[in-house]
Amino acid sequence: MRFSPLLLFHISAGIVGLLSGAAAASFRKGSLRHAQAGRVFVAAMLTMSASATYLAIMKSQMNNVFGGVLTFYLVATAWLTAKRRDGETSLFDWGALLVPLAVGVTLLVLGFRVVNGLAAPAVGVPVGMYFFLASVALLCAAGDVRMLLRGGAFGRQRIARHLWRMCFALYIAAGSFFLGQQKVLPVFVRGSPILFVPVSLPLLLMIFWLVRVRFTNVFQRTALPYRSVRSES
Repeated sequence: MRFSPLLLFHISAGIVGLLSGAAAASFRKGSLRHAQAGRVFVAAMLTMSASATYLAIMKSQMNNVFGGVLTFYLVATAWLTAKRRDGETSLFDWGALLVPLAVGVTLLVLGFRVVNGLAAPAVGVPVGMYFFLASVALLCAAGDVRMLLRGGAFGRQRIARHLWRMCFALYIAAGSFFLGQQKVLPVFVRGSPILFVPVSLPLLLMIFWLVRVRFTNVFQRTALPYRSVRSES
């Protein structure tokens, strides 16, 4: 089995992203180890999503183009949210808002075209996936508008924004690898339902941490280390 150098680079970045993402999700939020694993995760995911977008454009796989662009956006805005202090915004946020808006509207239109028989669905992509990713993208856009109108993200909302965007980006990467790149996996697990377990874990972690941040006092133990880590760097 032969792979192009760029595809090997893309898969390698994805594997590093999955491993570092799992590590970041396991360490205490706001700790130094969490921050270090998070930096590796951000670098790997930005590399992976950028190369995925390029490969998809070369192969005219528009569904993968949208997935790559949305993943890049999620990781970039999640990283920026954690890097900033409460209430910080910039012109970048207004430009970034256009990304999920464009992706969401385009996927929504494509989904309706497929449902109405005006376009053929992409191979291996369920019709519902168009509407699912469109909803996530438009939810991101709505969150960006809300943040900008409020003058930034504050407190629990800032931590929650960082967590759910990172976790959902990890979910997309896990799905792309375990379900979309099964040819690099051992033969005996290809097509097995067990592959949905690692794909689902990022969503379960996302729900777990969002509940803890929004409805318990873990926010106080999470938010303070974020400040101390930044001040030490």
